[in-house]
Amino acid sequence: MGLPPRLVVLGLSHRTAPVQVRERFAIPEDALSDTAGLARKAGFRESFVLSTCNRVELYATTDDPTVHSDALADVLASVGNARVSTVRRHVYAHDDASAVRHLFRVAASLDSMVVGEPQILGQMKTAFDACRGSGLTGPALNRAVERAFKVAKRVRTQTGIGRHVVSISSVAVDLARQIFGDLSTHTAVLVGAGKMGELAARHLVNAGIDSLWVANRSIERAQKVAEALGGHPRELDELPRLLVEADIVVTSTGARGYLIDKKGMKAALKARKYRPIFLIDIAVPRNVDPACNALDNVFCYDVDDLTGIANENLATRQREAEAAEALVAQEAERFLRELAVMDVKPTIVALRRKADALKAAELERAMRRLGDLDPKQAKAVEVLADGLMNKLLHDVQMNLKRSAAEGDDELVRAARALFALEDEEDA
Repeated sequence: MGLPPRLVVLGLSHRTAPVQVRERFAIPEDALSDTAGLARKAGFRESFVLSTCNRVELYATTDDPTVHSDALADVLASVGNARVSTVRRHVYAHDDASAVRHLFRVAASLDSMVVGEPQILGQMKTAFDACRGSGLTGPALNRAVERAFKVAKRVRTQTGIGRHVVSISSVAVDLARQIFGDLSTHTAVLVGAGKMGELAARHLVNAGIDSLWVANRSIERAQKVAEALGGHPRELDELPRLLVEADIVVTSTGARGYLIDKKGMKAALKARKYRPIFLIDIAVPRNVDPACNALDNVFCYDVDDLTGIANENLATRQREAEAAEALVAQEAERFLRELAVMDVKPTIVALRRKADALKAAELERAMRRLGDLDPKQAKAVEVLADGLMNKLLHDVQMNLKRSAAEGDDELVRAARALFALEDEEDA
């Protein structure tokens, strides 16, 4: 009997790597399945990849957990064009029960930069659908991830974790008010169409910003987002002029290089007669050169800066987070027990099949020896045989299920050897 596949995860996040490291390993949405495919080529049964501004994680199943960490580290190193030694300084790894618990916590936003933020679940669904649609996942990952989605939904409906979120977007609006005061006389521009950037822009609109421009490489995409936000579309090539006219700039593109550098910001400052400008860089990789922060009247915050401020209010959400943690731990243990029972089911079926075959053979032999029996007597003999077999197997089955639920497969191995079930299965 082959062992069930082992779930493993290797990743880096805001907990282990600053934004300047995370941006090296960020994977565009249209490349998620290609990266998951690298894990499959490395020998994993199934795989999917999650990449957000806060984390990059590779989930996979394997028959040989002794090699999974090195193999996934090689894949991640290739993504960031980095040495494995560099990757090792910033990654974490989980397998089996630990991997399931981590998956559930990520989906439920308990491992997020801002605990309780709602974006991660949608990002995970998008990433998983892309990999599943490419045929890279399978029964084990599908079952685990779909359960994670259900657990995340339960966390949102049964705890108040989502109601107490101080989001990156709300922090950005508060900072804008501190810089400019009343926002109704100021203009903002959204550069790119990332979901978090769009959310920040929406917060600015709701806060009463005078007008909003949306600049994008695709004017059609700019028009669509601008229409949704009540703004005006612009070509991305207009960015230098927009930096002169806008007071608040939200960047959220997938560009690998800086769209706003120190030289360009200096020129914009001079043209705007050194009026203050607030740069909100929510992109990973970053769109704004951090050196811009050294310029007078330039206020530049990246996603780590904003999150640090948001988490200063963590105490107000701690109670709900603790309730959510308890729920996730409970659901993870339940899921692991279900998996264990499913894994032992083939052994129990094989044991039952062999016992039924032995019972049938012995009944036939006994009936021949006993001679002519009336139907009532024959039935009594069959009931006796069934009763003996069921009583004998009951404790064996219960112990096998209990042992599996506790994560111990030694008893399963022993049962297959003692009852010669390997031979039975191969016959």
